[in-house]
Amino acid sequence: MVTTHVLCKYNPFSRPSRLVHIHPSPSSLTTLRFPHSLSPTSRNKFRVSQALVLGTASVGSALAFAPNLQKGLVAARKVFQLLNRNSNIVDPEPLSNDKWVAEGSTDYSKVVFSYPTQRSVHVLQDFSMSVRPGQTIALVGPSGCGKTTCIQLLERFYDPSSGVVMLDGRDISSVPLYSLRSQLGVVSQEPVLFNRTIADNIAYGCNMRDVPMSEIVKAAKQANIHTFIASLPMGYQTYIGEKGVQLSGGQKQRVSIARALIINPRVLILDEATSALDTESEKVVQDALERAKEGRTCITIAHRLSTVQDADIICVLNNGKVAEQGSHSQLLEQKGVYHKLYSLQLGQS
Repeated sequence: MVTTHVLCKYNPFSRPSRLVHIHPSPSSLTTLRFPHSLSPTSRNKFRVSQALVLGTASVGSALAFAPNLQKGLVAARKVFQLLNRNSNIVDPEPLSNDKWVAEGSTDYSKVVFSYPTQRSVHVLQDFSMSVRPGQTIALVGPSGCGKTTCIQLLERFYDPSSGVVMLDGRDISSVPLYSLRSQLGVVSQEPVLFNRTIADNIAYGCNMRDVPMSEIVKAAKQANIHTFIASLPMGYQTYIGEKGVQLSGGQKQRVSIARALIINPRVLILDEATSALDTESEKVVQDALERAKEGRTCITIAHRLSTVQDADIICVLNNGKVAEQGSHSQLLEQKGVYHKLYSLQLGQS
């Protein structure tokens, strides 16, 4: 009853408005009838003019994307140039024993090296160094002395100009890259983490197979990060954001250590792993590194000499050569390059 009463009141007012809105306007009728009132020739001209208008509008819209298209072409060209490059590193045939596990003995014998872009500059000159299985050796020295280059040669990012780098007495140039790099675990100064879960980021260290969760947890415990991960609501399934922005510097570094340990490497490489951390975070990460070193050969690069005082051997590089070699106390007694570096850092602290 109420609805009927309201409609009876409303309809007289709404009907004129509805009629106005549906009444065809003279201009619209003219527009619709105009092409049909023309002669065939004029009609074709009209069609051509309409096509030109629409075509010009389409071209204008397409040209608006021209700057982005040009950027895309330049980027694609660079990608294809990279894909088409041939590596100078020759990958040998797979070993007869695919499950080769190194003991960790590492030797550099009279190595000379220059980067491809600077052939005339010898970064390493007659460089020789030996590390026995289970030893920790520290490479120290001023910037540009060749510390990181030593690591890059061991990873075989480059081949030496002359001399030889050996792992377990075997020239690494004769070892397939996969077999070689599966023996090496690397922790760099700035860890590269992805916008994936913590478990995914740790498992990325062994991306040739599906890593079971038990191995991920084991690596996290060795890296002293398991307790923190377990305290998170999502645990190992927690997303950490691009570059690990959801984690602190020390936490990111410990995830990076766990990633390096997931393949159970025989040689652990630490490239200034704590140099970017504050004092508190450095202590936590240093404790994790000490646990990670157990039973492994360890080659560490450091600027802070306080972090390598317990190394079995400290190798001081200068101008691409081994200037001094020995333990912390032995090198201080020699009062050479190491003594100067240590005194300088001690004075700054």
